[in-house]
Amino acid sequence: MTYCVGLMLNEGMVMLSDTRTNAGLDNISTYRKMFTFEEPGERVIVIMTAGSLSVTQTTIAQLREAIEDPEATPDTSIMLAPTLLKVAEIVGNQLASVRAEIDHKLSAAQGASASMIVAGQRKGGTMRMFLIYPEGNFIEATEDAPFLQIGEHKYGKPILDRVVKPTTSLSDAQKAVLLSMDSTLRSNLSVGMPLDLAVIERDTLRVTLRRRIEAGDPQFRAMSDAWSTALREGFAKITI
Repeated sequence: MTYCVGLMLNEGMVMLSDTRTNAGLDNISTYRKMFTFEEPGERVIVIMTAGSLSVTQTTIAQLREAIEDPEATPDTSIMLAPTLLKVAEIVGNQLASVRAEIDHKLSAAQGASASMIVAGQRKGGTMRMFLIYPEGNFIEATEDAPFLQIGEHKYGKPILDRVVKPTTSLSDAQKAVLLSMDSTLRSNLSVGMPLDLAVIERDTLRVTLRRRIEAGDPQFRAMSDAWSTALREGFAKITI
């Protein structure tokens, strides 16, 4: 299992993913779940993945192959697609195709499943963010629902529901996703460090901040401790 979250705000987009993949308590590995595709000044796309590693790795590999194909077209390459909606369609179709192929090789009881968040902006277009389901269909982040989650999302959702709005600053947004991840890390052992953080400021058409947060990172630990203290103090002040 994993946890990935993306926020789409007036100022830009913030994405955070963990890196833990496990196939049992004695088989835990680290794999990147965030992938960036950039042509600075023209377009930027970030994809985060959750679910079956065989499905997600194959899908990302085939998307990269399509980009590098000399005969690539706007219908096959996410770096040539005319809109972010078309990007989501290409990714969704590829994900569904790979999942169906791997499902066919497995028994019904071992069916593979995966989902993705696709976020980005192209020159002349607006920022867009999509959650792509295993079947290839998708939903889009909106002003009413400015964040999307995949993987083990239930533990980190309450703080996002309470504090994230389209007007949230990028600085506060980073704090929100990190505390959302901290809540998930504390409640589910299938989500783990290190973390990958990416920020895309609106209209920059590039990733403006990348950060790998390792286990024991002093800044993340201080934030986690401060949040725990604030929760305990708030709890103590409430009377019934």
